[in-house]
Amino acid sequence: MPMKNLDLLKEQKTQIMQRMTDALRSDNPEKFAQAWEELQLNLQDTVMAEARGLMDQYDTTVLAARGTRQLTSEENKYYDGLIQAMRSANPKQAIADYEPVLPKTVVDAVFDDLVQEHPLLEAINFQNTNGMIEFIVNTNSKQLSSWGVLTAEITKELTSGFKKINMTMDKLSAFIPVAKSMLDLGPAWLDRYVRAILGEASAFGLEEAIVNGTGKNMFIGMNRQVGTGVTVTDGVYPVKNTVKLTSFRPEVYGAFLAQLATDDNGNARAVTEVLFICNPTDYFTKVMPATTMLKPDGTYAGNVTPIPTRIIQSVQVPSGKAIIGLGKRYFAALGTAKSGKIEYDDSYHFLEDERMYLVKLYGHGEPLDNKAFVYADISELSPMRYLVENYAAPKSADLASLSIGSLTLSPAFAADKTEYTVATTNATNTITAAAQDGSASIEIKVGSTEVTNGGSATWASGSNTVTVKVTNGSAVKTYTVTVTKS
Repeated sequence: MPMKNLDLLKEQKTQIMQRMTDALRSDNPEKFAQAWEELQLNLQDTVMAEARGLMDQYDTTVLAARGTRQLTSEENKYYDGLIQAMRSANPKQAIADYEPVLPKTVVDAVFDDLVQEHPLLEAINFQNTNGMIEFIVNTNSKQLSSWGVLTAEITKELTSGFKKINMTMDKLSAFIPVAKSMLDLGPAWLDRYVRAILGEASAFGLEEAIVNGTGKNMFIGMNRQVGTGVTVTDGVYPVKNTVKLTSFRPEVYGAFLAQLATDDNGNARAVTEVLFICNPTDYFTKVMPATTMLKPDGTYAGNVTPIPTRIIQSVQVPSGKAIIGLGKRYFAALGTAKSGKIEYDDSYHFLEDERMYLVKLYGHGEPLDNKAFVYADISELSPMRYLVENYAAPKSADLASLSIGSLTLSPAFAADKTEYTVATTNATNTITAAAQDGSASIEIKVGSTEVTNGGSATWASGSNTVTVKVTNGSAVKTYTVTVTKS
């Protein structure tokens, strides 16, 4: 069989995934099943092509350096036994008689790959069930503890904060077509293929379920109403009403996020980071313009928000909408069945050199409280705009000069000094004042008598008070000279 090009296989996989999506949205199970079969064959060809490309260098150190996962002794033993059972004349019976379960480390590796490749899964509380049937989770956002005597009321509050989630609520069957020739590649490559199948089976539709899941035979999505008092119709949870978000300005975004600061019981909780999920098109046309700013050095800073906000693009979010909330308040778990066994399956028939096997996956996901996520309307989200305030320099009411005849002021005149004294034997002297700002007005008085600027003032024996008032808009400043006539 000629080896297929890896780039071609990757392109084919993208096309197959699109057909699966189209079939799912058009509710066409026949086309979905056909596309799913094609995907599994594509993954099989990909693994075999990768294996053939590295077989000449099948050295553990080299393979590890190239990113090929190294099997544990338990995994090697498991796959060796599985390969022998698959090669037998009666694989169905041999698989049924093969007792070892899929090693926990294999499932752990699948989950590690999923979290690394899908940011949304890393942002939520995503767990590997490892065959567990039930999870007990904390639905309260506050600490479930108390000092002092446990009253009946406190006990009720503490116990009501826990919820038991059945992990067998939702089931996903992953069919694994294995070519007989693949068995010759050995345990490492069979492991890689099994992990690829489990990963794709888990990933496809998982994001859709987390975002939009109806709750009927699938996860309950972030955009759904949960909790007491919610009317569930035929297993379907109602969609939340949307709340409009128009800007990331602190006063607008802060008021929006305040909805997350209390749980369903009215308990306050700190909101230090927010998960923001939106459609890729909306991200580039609405969210990016609203969160991108030009820095003084001419470069741009992206995803600038008043509070740390983790923005994730998802095609599962409808256009004009976004899901904003507390990522870790969404609980999801997925794993193999408690038996952990790969089973022979003859429901589908492929080519003679291929056999069909089955792994069952179980899990469930749901928001832990109804107020953990807000279904937002971002259709009118405005781009980031810089707030520019016109700043007018304050007008000056300072004098540039002040003189009383040829008398010497004490201290010497300075614009910032407003108190002066002077002695004279003259009966009269001229008073002249000039403002620094030509638009300012000047009012001169000797006692209560107004004197024209540049005009003469008459002194009475003893102390005379001269006031020079400068007015320039709202700026007012008064200079005082005490003239003592002897």
